[in-house]
Amino acid sequence: MAASAVVIESIGENQSASAASPQPRKPSEFKVQTDRVEKLAARLEQANDPETRATALELVQSVIELHGAALQALIDRCIATEEGERILNEALQDDLVSSMFLLHNLHPDDLETRVLRGIESVRPYLQEHGGDCELAGLDNGIVRLRLHGNCGSCPSSSLTLKNAVEEALFQAAPDIKEIIAENSAAKPATSNLVMIQ
Repeated sequence: MAASAVVIESIGENQSASAASPQPRKPSEFKVQTDRVEKLAARLEQANDPETRATALELVQSVIELHGAALQALIDRCIATEEGERILNEALQDDLVSSMFLLHNLHPDDLETRVLRGIESVRPYLQEHGGDCELAGLDNGIVRLRLHGNCGSCPSSSLTLKNAVEEALFQAAPDIKEIIAENSAAKPATSNLVMIQ
């Protein structure tokens, strides 16, 4: 009982500290945490006792369902008022919150909206370097982008800009399965033939 009180007190202290001054999260925090959960789940699946394994996995599934139900109740309360909707939309700008809503299939924005938001977030950087990109297609989680300008035609900077676009998109929509970037500028034809005289 005393250990529980310590844990609760510790959690309360962390919450009040973070509420007073929210700390920016690393973009990969959700990935780090989900990787940890997956490793622990894999260890559970390797347990020798099938009954223990089944019980542990059922416990994990029950906790996930409980969290999903709690998030849904929170969403329902938030969307009941304009102020609540504003707070919810603001919270969804946090990558960790957004990813958690995606995990529970509760994110209010569809994949295309989130992909377009990701493109808009990186567009100033692209334009600063003489490039741009647009959504060329989206099918079953596969995003097709069309790169324009220097970001599509200059091999030395193209990779850096492509990586910036991919990072922005995966941050906005971690459920993307694949990103395919197509260059809109035609590349000059090169010949590997050697002229013999």
